[in-house]
Amino acid sequence: MNDLYLSFFMFTTNLKPDDLDYRNVIVNHIRNLEGFGYTGFEFPIARGERKFFEKDLQDYTNLRKFIDDMGLEHIQIATNVGATSQFDPSSSNPEQRQEALEYLKSRVDITAALRGKIMMGPIVIPYAEFPKRESDQAPLWSDELQDALQIRYRNAQPILEQLGEYAEEKNVKLAIEPITHWETPGPNKLSQLIEFLDGISSRQVGVVIDSAHEILDGDGPEIFSNQVRDLAAQDRLHYIQISAADRGAVHTSWLPWQAFLEPILPVYNGPIAIEVFNAIPDFLKSLHLTRRKFWIPDEDPENQYPSAYEIAQKAYDKTQAELKKFRDGY
Repeated sequence: MNDLYLSFFMFTTNLKPDDLDYRNVIVNHIRNLEGFGYTGFEFPIARGERKFFEKDLQDYTNLRKFIDDMGLEHIQIATNVGATSQFDPSSSNPEQRQEALEYLKSRVDITAALRGKIMMGPIVIPYAEFPKRESDQAPLWSDELQDALQIRYRNAQPILEQLGEYAEEKNVKLAIEPITHWETPGPNKLSQLIEFLDGISSRQVGVVIDSAHEILDGDGPEIFSNQVRDLAAQDRLHYIQISAADRGAVHTSWLPWQAFLEPILPVYNGPIAIEVFNAIPDFLKSLHLTRRKFWIPDEDPENQYPSAYEIAQKAYDKTQAELKKFRDGY
C-alpha cells in the first residue's frame, strides 16, 4: 500500500517556519487533511540566503518539534526544493557551483530535521530561468538551447554526485523532477533526466515522476513503461506525484490513470503525492492561472466554489479508487 501525501502548494510556497502563528495554521491543515486519509505532506522549502542557513535549519527543526508536540509525530514529510539563479549547480562559475552545493546540502539538512526521507524538485537547472545568448541576451531555444544545456548538465553532474553522497549520510533520497518545457528550460523529459543520471554513480540521486509533466512532455506509454522498469532496477525511482495537466483539480482531470500507474505500482511502494497548484498569488503569473482559487478555510471567505479541502478530499478519493482498480486487475 502506498501512502498518499498532499503538497502544501495547495496553500502556500512558504511555510514561514519562524512564524509562531503560522505554525498553528500548518497544524490545523494537517489535522483536517489527515481526516481525509492523508498520512504525509510535501513541504515547499523557501529559498534562502547563505547567511541564514543555520537559522533556516533551526526554524524547520522547531517546526517539526511543534508538529510533534501537537500529537502529529506520526505524520510523514517530504520536501520540495529548487536550485536558484544564485545557487546554480549548473553554472559555468566553479565558485557558484560550490555555493550551490552548500545550499542544497543545507536543504538536505532541513529535510532530515523534518524527518523526511525524500527531497525532490528541480535541483539541476534553476526553475523558470531560461538561458540567454551572451552576445545579445536573446533567449535560447531549440537546438541552441539543448546544446547549451548539455554543457550545464556536465557542470552539474559532479555537484549532484557530491550531494548524493552527503544525502546518503543523512538518509535522504534526492528525487530530481523533469518539468514541462513551458515552465522551465530543462530537463523537460524523463529521457533527458535519465541521460543526465548516467553521469552520476550515486543511487541516492534519482527521479520523481509527475503525471502532469509526463502527459505534457513524455514519450508515450510504451517507452514510459520501459523507463520506469529501468529506473526501478537502478533503485532510482524515488517518488511519484499525481497532478492534473493544468495543475488543478485531480478528480475531474483527463489523466490516463491506467497507463500511468500500471508500470509504476508493481515496482514502487513509496509515497504518492497529490500536487495541486492553487491560485494563490505566488502562482498566478508564473503558471498563468486563469481558474478560480480553491478557497482556503480559515483564510478566505466561504463562497459557492470548491474549497481547498474539498478538492484535496476528492483527489484522495479518486486516487484511492484508481489504486484499487489496479489491485483488482482493472
